[in-house]
Amino acid sequence: MPLTLEQLNAASANDALQLLDGLYEHSPWIAQAALAQRPFASLHRLKFILTQVVSGAAREAQLGLIRAHPELAGKAMVSQSLTAESTHEQSKAGLTHCSAEEFDRLQQLNAAYNAKFGWPFILAVRGPRGLGLGRAEIIATFERRLHGHPDFERQECLRNIHRIAEIRLNDKFGVTPALGDLVWDWQEQLGQYSEAPDQLTVTYLTDAHRACAAFIREQMQACGFDSVAIDAVGNVVGRYEATAPGKTLLTGSHFDTVRNGGKYDGRLGIFVPMACVRALHRAGQRLPFAIEVVAFAEEEGQRFKATFLGSGALTGDFNPAWLDQLDADGVSMRAAMQQAGLRPDDIASLKRDAAQYLGFVEVHIEQGPVLNALNLPLGVVTSINASARYTGETVGTACHAGTTPMDQRSDAACTVAEFMLACERRAARDGDSVATVGQLSVPNGSINVVPGRCQFSLDLRAPLDAQRDALQADLLSALADICARRKVHLQITEAMRASAAPSAPDWQQRWENAVASLGLPVHRMPSGAGHDAMKLHEIMPQAMLFVRGQNAGISHNPLESTTSDDMQLAVEAFNHLLMQLATDMSNITNP
Repeated sequence: MPLTLEQLNAASANDALQLLDGLYEHSPWIAQAALAQRPFASLHRLKFILTQVVSGAAREAQLGLIRAHPELAGKAMVSQSLTAESTHEQSKAGLTHCSAEEFDRLQQLNAAYNAKFGWPFILAVRGPRGLGLGRAEIIATFERRLHGHPDFERQECLRNIHRIAEIRLNDKFGVTPALGDLVWDWQEQLGQYSEAPDQLTVTYLTDAHRACAAFIREQMQACGFDSVAIDAVGNVVGRYEATAPGKTLLTGSHFDTVRNGGKYDGRLGIFVPMACVRALHRAGQRLPFAIEVVAFAEEEGQRFKATFLGSGALTGDFNPAWLDQLDADGVSMRAAMQQAGLRPDDIASLKRDAAQYLGFVEVHIEQGPVLNALNLPLGVVTSINASARYTGETVGTACHAGTTPMDQRSDAACTVAEFMLACERRAARDGDSVATVGQLSVPNGSINVVPGRCQFSLDLRAPLDAQRDALQADLLSALADICARRKVHLQITEAMRASAAPSAPDWQQRWENAVASLGLPVHRMPSGAGHDAMKLHEIMPQAMLFVRGQNAGISHNPLESTTSDDMQLAVEAFNHLLMQLATDMSNITNP
């Protein structure tokens, strides 16, 4: 019989420790320390406490935990001396059936990894869905992580150990993240549509993009939405009506991608609310408000220069002049729309009447390392950062690298290099500001010439407009001083500016309540990336929920990943928000 929280909370210390035996390889001290914090309000809470025990342990204890794990397809597997749990996991990943070449490669990698780090390579081989990774994927991950820094790799091993323990806990408690699995599967299926066979690329109104829209429409219909349509800008719009005519909750995210991107950016925010509507429909349940889920057709600005085409159309911020923009093949946006069967002349009619909406909420993968490092599956967004972008050029004197003394140079590239370090120091001073010189170019540079010109970009972001403005003022002043001291001329032009989009306090509170209801600590954080929510913020209140990403939270990258367990938590949090909103509205109607 599956274990229950009631049993675990009521058991004696020794019995409880026995119930959790095998979670962490030969390391009962972790469960023992966690059990001291009983009773556990939820399985999610237990999982988090276990991670905190390991995080708070001394480095040597952490290394002891890592070293307690067997090598993948190593001596313990060959000698059949693995624990029952490890035997099951390595078998499920197919490691007990390696070809001779695969086995030899794994032995080489094991030896190289141990020689570099001094501990065995750890990977949760049952993977983000719990079904098991393929051998080729395991070997590719092994090869990639072999090049990591020891400090990072130690933490990555611990994160994988926690994932192993999470899956083992699910097995003990007989828990299956059914809705998380559903969301994960939807995203895998959607990920099959791409403009390139060896990478995920879906740009606005290409064949792959239109196939994605058709898939989302089909799944919305299967979920039980009352109406599903593709609008004039290409958004897929599904509505689940209320118990009676009234206001609507708007939610969703985008389904286009950057080139060679990840499967979860944007798309997670479409499928999580779809899973909630599906559950409502199957239960025959309606709420006192309608739910409108919009799969926004474009956010990334990859095919045309304009961005946020999907959400911008809903706010009335679609500029008709954009229709004349050309893509790299000379196809205009208007022609692309007409070819897709859309009616550009109807885009203006898509503007929403904010008075008919309660607000906008968006679920999104974090796209950063913060939640991953904290071992937290969910985070509540406080604000989408204000930003400013610049393009600049420094002009010094190109001269002979061998004959010009160091104190007589006007080096344009060194000027920017010094400025980059100033950016790093100044942004770090705020704690939550960021400053990035992401592009750096020395036109016609030569190995034996002091750079006479250097072109660069500057990206500034902060949670508040005033904070961004202070960062901007300090850095532009510092850049002017550096240029004057180095006798270098400066040209700099603002290329983009966006105001911060702080979360509406009542909507942020609903997300916080939803996270707390799961037994998880509430972590508040700004969003450094732009989102569709920042467009909807222009006409209605908004708030966002972040979901932890794997692989150090990397995004806009094929390694972008999250687990079905974390997706399950996102669905549960979204459902809690829906129920809380329904209660709030009932209290207003029936005080």
